[in-house]
Amino acid sequence: MTQTTLTTDHHLSLFQQRADRFAEVLDAVDGSGGHWDVPSPCEGWSARDVVAHVLETQRAFLDRQGLDAGPEPDLSDPAAAWRAQRAHVTSVLGDDGVAAREYDGYFGPTTIAATIADFYGWDLVVHGSDVARATGQAWSVSEAEAAALHATADGWGPALHSEGVCADAVQVGDDASVTDRLLARLGRDPRWQPPVS
Repeated sequence: MTQTTLTTDHHLSLFQQRADRFAEVLDAVDGSGGHWDVPSPCEGWSARDVVAHVLETQRAFLDRQGLDAGPEPDLSDPAAAWRAQRAHVTSVLGDDGVAAREYDGYFGPTTIAATIADFYGWDLVVHGSDVARATGQAWSVSEAEAAALHATADGWGPALHSEGVCADAVQVGDDASVTDRLLARLGRDPRWQPPVS
């Protein structure tokens, strides 16, 4: 998944865009009464669990790279925990040379910035959809965004549907929307609805 044609600045900008959108979804949950313990499309996970997963995986990545993972998040307010995490990641990546640092990733040589954008930023989009759908928010992607997310998924090959990444793809009709086709490829049933309380 080496991306030699894209700059560190491009990757950092992409991560920030995806982080901002994730924050918007989480902030909307706060505004709707803080229904964090509702089920999500991720089987067995609440909306709060989804945010906890995002925070945990980002912190683990920073730690593996010998970087400061930041304080343990307070999940009593997942939206605030994410804002603190986003600020921390931005600060860490802003240190001289950190974002451009190369290392051997799962798919070969890459940089910290590329991984933050292409894996952890991608995770923000996908799990943003999970939180949005769990809490009754409208969520969709544009053709361009879907194409970028599919391209990243293409680069993962069979690993996309390995344990802990995405469930098996879900079948949808030929007339499915761009958003529904993306969700289905990532093992999420576009027809999923939050349970009626």
